[in-house]
Amino acid sequence: MVCVPYDVISTNEARQLGHGKPHSFLHVIRPEIGLPASIDIHDDLVYERGATELERLESDGVMVREQVPSIYVYRLDVMGQAQTGVFTCVSVKEYDSNKILKHEMTRPDKEDDRTRHILTQRAHAEPVMLAHQPDMQIAGLIHRTTEVAPLYDITTDDGVRHTIWRSDEVDSWIEAFARLEQLYVADGHHRCKAASRAYEVMKEVGDKDAAEAAYFPAVLFSTDQMQIMAYNRVVHHASHENVEMLFNDYSVIESGVKVPDSKGKVCVYTHGEWKTIRLNAPKDRSDAVKSLDVTLLQEQVLERYFGIGDPRTDNNISFIGGIRGTDELEMLVDAGQANIAFSMYPTSIDELIEVSDQHRLMPPKSTWFEPKLRSGFLVHTF
Repeated sequence: MVCVPYDVISTNEARQLGHGKPHSFLHVIRPEIGLPASIDIHDDLVYERGATELERLESDGVMVREQVPSIYVYRLDVMGQAQTGVFTCVSVKEYDSNKILKHEMTRPDKEDDRTRHILTQRAHAEPVMLAHQPDMQIAGLIHRTTEVAPLYDITTDDGVRHTIWRSDEVDSWIEAFARLEQLYVADGHHRCKAASRAYEVMKEVGDKDAAEAAYFPAVLFSTDQMQIMAYNRVVHHASHENVEMLFNDYSVIESGVKVPDSKGKVCVYTHGEWKTIRLNAPKDRSDAVKSLDVTLLQEQVLERYFGIGDPRTDNNISFIGGIRGTDELEMLVDAGQANIAFSMYPTSIDELIEVSDQHRLMPPKSTWFEPKLRSGFLVHTF
């Protein structure tokens, strides 16, 4: 039943993953897979289908409604590396007032899509991933909760073990988190913004359930447990002349290396070869955004040599999550779907915190968190 988040797969991939699985949660978060391919994914029928599928999961007894207020602990473990967070609801008000800090700009079209899903389903179907500074009281509560038998304990096809425990110590959790000054959006900026927008819509029309919609689900992890992978880039159309100019201006410091070993280096793949270049250091090292490798690449390379001014809207660039590896970059270039690919050094969690604390925004697709939360374990309805 549980599935990957809606935004890490395409509609075609969702159709394949959901095929033959009538209870797959993909039917809720990607409801177009149950309709003819000719129907636009933003058609009213798609959103109505998602609401129907969510209702069906409860009526079929696949999902059951919790009878008492509960908070959960969610552990993801892959190859012996575990991260454990708190699965609960957080406040729209605190998101809007920047107590929950963002680091990425959202796209209106994606906001619109998720807002319609929330309003039609009258539910937040998927959690976001938030980060907080390490805290001993929270760590103690997590330890105590995980000493009992879990609610869920499964290993998914990608080798990630997902374990979830339920806790009824609600007051203790609220007291512990009230001491934190900030939370940070790690993954799920569009879901956060959509939750805020959906609440505003419900409040304006006097919806009786607006008070419940003022809270949306999140899994909150301590920053010392989180892993960020690179978010790589490919340029689809890049002239041979501009590629040559790039390598003339930035001397190649090594060849044959696919993944940079330090900040400031970028591995570039084109014409069947890997070459590593070093980006120019930022003029102002105190500027958290200007110091990011993704910013330096955008300003020094992508815009200058390939004319990519706004990577949020330019169709000449695509972003490849680090989990897909450099094989994906090579495949796209070798197949002629791109002319040049860039393998990045990952943005660090400290850089994310610094940018957020400065109330700044990173370029799009600056961070790829892994492992990903699975959707369908827990749903927040209104």
